[in-house]
Amino acid sequence: MIDTSHIKEALRKHFGFETFKGNQEDVIQSLLEGHDVFVLMPTGGGKSLCYQLPALLLDGTAIVISPLIALMKNQVDAMRHYGDDNGIAHFLNSSLNRASVEKVKKDVLTGRTKLLYVAPESLGKEENVQFLKQVNISFYAVDEAHCISEWGHDFRPEYRRIRPIISRISNRPVIALTATATPKVQHDIQRNLGMTDAKIFRSSFNRKNLYYEVRPKTKDVDKDIVKYIRQNRGKSGIIYCLSRKKVEELTQVLNINNITALPYHAGMDAQTRSQNQDAFLQEKVDVIVATIAFGMGIDKPDVRYVIHYDIPKSLEGYYQETGRAGRDGGEGRCITFYTNKDLQKLDKLMQSKPVSEQEISRQLLLETAAYAESSVCRRKILLNYFGERYEEENCGSCDNCLSRREKVDATDDLRNLLETVEATGQKYRQEYILTILIGRRTDEIRAFGHDNLEVFSASKDRDEKFLSALVQQAVIAGYLIKEIENYGILRLSRKGREFLKSQEKFHIVEDREFSDTETDKSSAPPVGGGAADPQLFSILKALRKDIAGKMKLPPYIIFQDPSLEAMATLYPITEEEMLGIPGVGAGKTKKFGEMFLEIIRKYVEENDIIRPDDYKVRQVADKSTLKSYIVQGIDRKIDLDVLAEGRGLEFSELVDKLESIVNSGVHISIRYFIDKIVDDDERMEEINDWFRSQEEDNIEEAFYEFGDEYNDDEIRLLRINFISEMGN
Repeated sequence: MIDTSHIKEALRKHFGFETFKGNQEDVIQSLLEGHDVFVLMPTGGGKSLCYQLPALLLDGTAIVISPLIALMKNQVDAMRHYGDDNGIAHFLNSSLNRASVEKVKKDVLTGRTKLLYVAPESLGKEENVQFLKQVNISFYAVDEAHCISEWGHDFRPEYRRIRPIISRISNRPVIALTATATPKVQHDIQRNLGMTDAKIFRSSFNRKNLYYEVRPKTKDVDKDIVKYIRQNRGKSGIIYCLSRKKVEELTQVLNINNITALPYHAGMDAQTRSQNQDAFLQEKVDVIVATIAFGMGIDKPDVRYVIHYDIPKSLEGYYQETGRAGRDGGEGRCITFYTNKDLQKLDKLMQSKPVSEQEISRQLLLETAAYAESSVCRRKILLNYFGERYEEENCGSCDNCLSRREKVDATDDLRNLLETVEATGQKYRQEYILTILIGRRTDEIRAFGHDNLEVFSASKDRDEKFLSALVQQAVIAGYLIKEIENYGILRLSRKGREFLKSQEKFHIVEDREFSDTETDKSSAPPVGGGAADPQLFSILKALRKDIAGKMKLPPYIIFQDPSLEAMATLYPITEEEMLGIPGVGAGKTKKFGEMFLEIIRKYVEENDIIRPDDYKVRQVADKSTLKSYIVQGIDRKIDLDVLAEGRGLEFSELVDKLESIVNSGVHISIRYFIDKIVDDDERMEEINDWFRSQEEDNIEEAFYEFGDEYNDDEIRLLRINFISEMGN
C-alpha cells in the first residue's frame, strides 16, 4: 500500500504543482486505498490527474478506457512530456499497425508502461482480453463515463459492455469520471459498472474564471463576431453553430477578413477533421468553427473564448461547450447570440421525432430560452440547473450582474403561483400552471375542472413573460422544485410551503426583451490576469510555438500559459528557480528548461532588470506617439489590423487616424493592404478613376457607388490610398 503522505511530493515531482485542485487529493487517496471511486467534476476541473498520478504511484499498469482516439493521443503525449520515458504511456486502438501494437505490448509486459489508453471497442477484442489477462493491472479508469448512460448527452452503446469485459480480465478497483451532473446519469453509470458502493466525489460546477454573456442576434452578427475576434487577435477561440452549412459559411467570412479559422463538423471526412483539429491545437489557426461534433477530444487549456452563434439545444450542452474556455484558470469568455427565431427553428426540427422525445426536447429548450432571456445572475441559473446553490447576490462576472436591473415586488404573484401548483396536485408543467394563472380556458383545463379553481385567472394582469421569470426565480430561490427529468413538473419545496404561511416578501427582476434590431451595448471588462512583463511573455510564447512546431506538438504540451506568465513575472535564471514555477516539474525542466532559461537570462541582462524578492517588475515607458507608431508600422508593411490592436484601437478608429494623417499632407503607402481588398489591378484603376472623376470629396457617394462590393472601412481606405498616392 502507498504511503499517502507522499502524494503531494509526487505531485510536485511529476507534474510541477504545489497543491491539488478541489477534491483531487481525496479522490487519489481513495483510489490508492483500493476503493471504487466515482468522480463528478466539471470540464476543466482536473479529472485526468485523478487517475494519472495514482497510476504513477501504484505497481502495475492502469487501463484507461477513453472514447476518442484524439483524446487518447493528446493525453499520451502530455504524459510522455512530464518525464523522460516515452514508454510511460501508450494507447492501443485501431490507428496502430501490427509493429506498433507489438511495441506497446512489450512495454506493458515489462512494466515500463504505467498508463494504457484503450477504446471500449479495442478492450472487447478477444486478443486484447487474452493479452490483458497477463498484465499486472493497478486499476481501471473509465473516462467520459456519461457515455454509458442513455440519459447522458453522448450515449455510446459500447460503453455498456465495459463491466463484463473487465470482469473477464481481472477485478481491480474502478474509477469512473464524468462532467455530467444529473443524478439519473450518475445512478446509471454506477449500476452499469457494478460500483454502487463507490466513494463519490462531487465538485462544484462554479467556474469562477468564466464570464457569461448573451447578446441579441441581429443581422450584423457576423460583423459582431469578426469585430470581437479582431479585438482578441492571437487568442484561441471556438465558435459553435448548429448547422454544418453555417459552419462552412462563417469560416469563409472569417477567412476573408484575415482571421485564421478552420471548420469542423461530422460531414467532413475523418482525415480532414483530424488535420483541422491538430492545426487548432498546434496554434496554426486561432479559431475553430464547429458543430457539437467538436469538443470531447479537445484537451486545450488556453481557449480564451467560446462563442455560440446559435442558442444550444440544452443547458447541459451549453455548459459542456462553454466549459472548454479557460481550462487553465485564465481568461475565459462565453458569449452567446440569441434570438427567439432560433428556438422556433429548433422546435420545427423536432416534429419528426417521437412525441415523448419532442416533449423532453421542448422542456430543455424552454430552460435554454429562460436562461438567455433572464436578467438573473447567469452563474446562479447554471449552478441551480445542476443542483448547486450559489448564494452570492452578484457574481461580478456575467452581463446581468454587471448591469443590474431594478427588482419589482412579486409577493402576491409568488403566492398565487405556489397555490396553483398545490391546488393542481403538483403534477403539471410550467406552461399548464401559467395558463391557469392567466385565465385561459383550454380544452384540457376545462376537462380537469381547473377553470373552477379559486386561483384561476389570479394573475390575469401579468403577461406570460413576467410569470415565466417568476417561475425561474422561484425555483432558484428554493420555493419550487422543477423536475427536469420528469418533463419539467413543478413541486412545492418545504420553503415554498413555509412561504404560504408567512408574511415574507419576494422580489424579482423582469426578463430582458430581445429584438432582432437591438445593438449590443456590452462593455464588460475582460476576465483573467496577464503576464507582469508582456514583452517577455510574448518572447516566451514565440519560443514555445517554435519548439512545438519542430516537435509537431500543441504548444501547451511544452508549457501552459500560467507557467509562462509566472516566468515573465519571476524571471527564473537557474534550474532550481525554474522548478519553483507552477506546472514545471523535473522532467520538463530537463527537456525544455535550459532553452527558456537562456532567453530569460539574456532578457534580464539586456533590460537591466533587478529581481527583488517582492517580484517588482520593470515597466518600459512608451515614448512613441500614435502618429509615428502608425507611420513606422506602415513603413514596415505591418497589417493594419495588427497596428490597431497594438494600440487598443477599433479598426474604424485607426482609419480615422489615417484620414487625419493623409489629410494633413503626409504620404503613406498602404497599397500592400489595399491589395488584399482589391486584388485586380484593372479594378483598382477603375476605382481610382472614379475618385479622380468626382468633383467633390463626398465619402457618402463612395459608399453608394461601392457599397455592394466593400464595407465602409474598406471604402474609406480606398479613398485614403487614392489621396496619398495621387495627392501627397
